Amino acid sequence: MSNDNANQDQQPEALKPEDWAGEMGLKWLASLSLFEEMIAPIGEALLARAAYKDGETVIDLGCGGGATTLAIASAVAPSGKVMGLDISPDLVAAAQERATKSGASNIEFTCADASTVQLPDAPYDRLFSRFGSMFFEDPTSAFTNLHGLVRKGGRIDLAVWGPPRDNLWMMEMMGVVRNHVEIPPAVPRAPGPFAFEDLEYLGEILDGSGFTNVDVVAYEGLQPVGGIGATPEKAVEFAFASMAVGRALSDKGEAVMEAASKELTEVFAKHHVPGKGVMMKGKVWLVSATA
Repeated sequence: MSNDNANQDQQPEALKPEDWAGEMGLKWLASLSLFEEMIAPIGEALLARAAYKDGETVIDLGCGGGATTLAIASAVAPSGKVMGLDISPDLVAAAQERATKSGASNIEFTCADASTVQLPDAPYDRLFSRFGSMFFEDPTSAFTNLHGLVRKGGRIDLAVWGPPRDNLWMMEMMGVVRNHVEIPPAVPRAPGPFAFEDLEYLGEILDGSGFTNVDVVAYEGLQPVGGIGATPEKAVEFAFASMAVGRALSDKGEAVMEAASKELTEVFAKHHVPGKGVMMKGKVWLVSATA
């Protein structure tokens, strides 16, 4: 066993690399509608910023269950097309089924690692990603590969999480977890949800992989944790079943889980808005660049 693997085995579950091809893809699929409700406004803001037009060809990177892929397909119809790309075979299968039921004829899906994939119809005009670009082990290499999939002068549009301190939904949850489990401080710039919180670092990655004209705007809003209308109790169930906080607590025993659940329910209750759900602050960078 290599030292890297040994170190990974000693890490708390919340800090281990996320297996989007396996476990995390299945967890996302199991709570697909709730995840999509939580981040749908961000996807809408990124789609509005991208302003797709009839005839454009687009890659939807980290397409998940296909919600954004369907939206892009509608925007570029009738003569444009979209390729949904995801590393999870389970999510790709669900997205394909969803697209088939919709009747959209200008969508294809590929299950592959975006850091190395080669697409036969490349280069595409555009690339879109709502939270699908932050998990690469070697981001410069991955974005260099993506650069090769987009035509010269084409554009990419990304949504990535801003700093954790500006994302109350994560900070409050991790605060509860740290009351029960020892978790080392996060490693800056490491692959994960907040890999690109530092815009200087993201700029270095994009510049190093051939992209230019980087432009960033901030999106701030309230995230309905656990989906629209979720009670504090349901939001806790969602968090523990689907997110890193649950992984961190999962092997600590029933008493710890119950104590953390009670504490997090009390936290979520402070942010609960009847009819809307557990509404907590989030901040996202909406990033565009030219290939």
